[in-house]
Amino acid sequence: MYTSGALILTNDGDFVYRVTHPKHEIKKTYNVTLKGLITQEEVEILKNGVNIDGFVTSKAEAKILKIDEEKNISRIQIVIHEGKNRQVRRMCEAIGKKVLALHRSKIGDIDVKDLKLGTWRYLKKEEIKSL
Repeated sequence: MYTSGALILTNDGDFVYRVTHPKHEIKKTYNVTLKGLITQEEVEILKNGVNIDGFVTSKAEAKILKIDEEKNISRIQIVIHEGKNRQVRRMCEAIGKKVLALHRSKIGDIDVKDLKLGTWRYLKKEEIKSL
């Protein structure tokens, strides 16, 4: 399984709380590659919340990005504001799909599209305020 994407490293506990606690509803955007062909019905299940080990996730934003029948894979985007341990992977498992790759492309409005893999940058003051 391949995982990449946005991480925020900080020693500011209050900031971490604001970004990670579900009550603040900071959205995290994931691009997910799945084994198999996902259906619109399965996407609707993700949108409405799924039961993962006795916990029902909050409603999510979810959409199909690409379906490759030849390779038998699907790419979807999932946006959540929670962040339980391995939540996106577990949500996909709940609909019978195995995650092949997972990329967190955004935390709030902070996007990593211009960063090369393995690089980092400081957050701008306005980005910190937006979170």
